[in-house]
Amino acid sequence: MSSAFLEAPTQNPSIYTPDDFGKIDSAKIPKHIAVIMDGNRRWARQRKLPPMMGHWEGAEVLTDIVRAASELGVRTVTVYSFSTENWLRSTEEVQALMQLFEVYLIRKKELMIREGIRLETIGDLSRFPPHIQEAFESAKKATEQGGKINLVLALNYGARDEIRRAIGKILEINRKEPIPPSELTEELIARHLDTSRWGDPELMIRTSGEMRVSNFLLWQISYSEIYVTDKLWPDFSPKDLLEAVAAFQRRGRRLGG
Repeated sequence: MSSAFLEAPTQNPSIYTPDDFGKIDSAKIPKHIAVIMDGNRRWARQRKLPPMMGHWEGAEVLTDIVRAASELGVRTVTVYSFSTENWLRSTEEVQALMQLFEVYLIRKKELMIREGIRLETIGDLSRFPPHIQEAFESAKKATEQGGKINLVLALNYGARDEIRRAIGKILEINRKEPIPPSELTEELIARHLDTSRWGDPELMIRTSGEMRVSNFLLWQISYSEIYVTDKLWPDFSPKDLLEAVAAFQRRGRRLGG
């Protein structure tokens, strides 16, 4: 486990220099960025380390990237933290990931408060052990006044499951008086998605070079710009985030065009 992960810095100087800011247009910063943090286990294998070391390093990188995103002016970062398919991994790895979540929440709570990071979650947390659910709720409560940036962790999350749950909510609300098909609009479905409070991401970043979206925010990324880098997540840096934002700005967004 990285010592940096255990010891939050007492002061956090600026991440970016004036020259860095000169590479982007501050008026065109994506307000919502989604991230598929891929490559933790591969990073560990390359270094002949246990797979969990990759996850620990990836957790530390997440803190740096959220701080960097906040400095750029991003308002929400939604990250794929634990998918519905991750339960298929070994029992040992799943249990270790549960421990990582708990330790992350404890060790990073004060830093999130200090940095104005508001922690949120999407997905179905009911399958998580009760003490893990309580840890998430405690951290969310402690950071609810954070006004600089939202860190949204997708937990036991799958986009198809999210859409299924959204339709289920609509059916439940309209149980007594079934909704006419003509009223089942895209806007209605979007209002019942987990991410409705933050809107759709303008940019989705995937690390490790994989060219797929892996059942992540399928509805929400319909018009998102997708940026893929070969960097493994533990190697992804604030400079890489800056390049992703610069690449986003170089593209001409033609919604529906």
